[in-house]
Amino acid sequence: MRMQSGDGFIILLVVAVLAGWLYLAARSRMKEVVEEEGLPELLSGLEEPPEDEASELLKDLGYEVLSGKKRVMLDIAVNRRETLQSRLFIDYVAQKDGAYYAVKVARERMPLEKTGSAIRERLLVYQLLYPQTAGVLYVNLQGGTVDCYEFELQVANE
Repeated sequence: MRMQSGDGFIILLVVAVLAGWLYLAARSRMKEVVEEEGLPELLSGLEEPPEDEASELLKDLGYEVLSGKKRVMLDIAVNRRETLQSRLFIDYVAQKDGAYYAVKVARERMPLEKTGSAIRERLLVYQLLYPQTAGVLYVNLQGGTVDCYEFELQVANE
């Protein structure tokens, strides 16, 4: 059987499609492995979720509340001579459709402005702390709302 003039092109096209498919499958699998590796840190040392208004609101919206308050201790070195200590609190850790979320509950004395810079200043730290989370849920009990903030870094075109 002799190859015709277009057969080489067809074979090359089939090989290119298979290579692309293998690349995308391997990339997807690697992403899953990386995301799964980070979850134990997020899920370690969790408190029992309380039965309160915020957790009930989250459950009503289809979220599974995995924990109550989570404290993250921070040491801050100043000029390598002085060490300051601080902490961050995540009010809950929740899950929906296989995605994990850090949850912050609105405080009456510290309202969140709905501007990009205010949201960045107040909530981005929780996404950076646990990059394997899908986003940060902001629970407003007075308004009965849960806003999901997902942060995505924009790459500048040069």
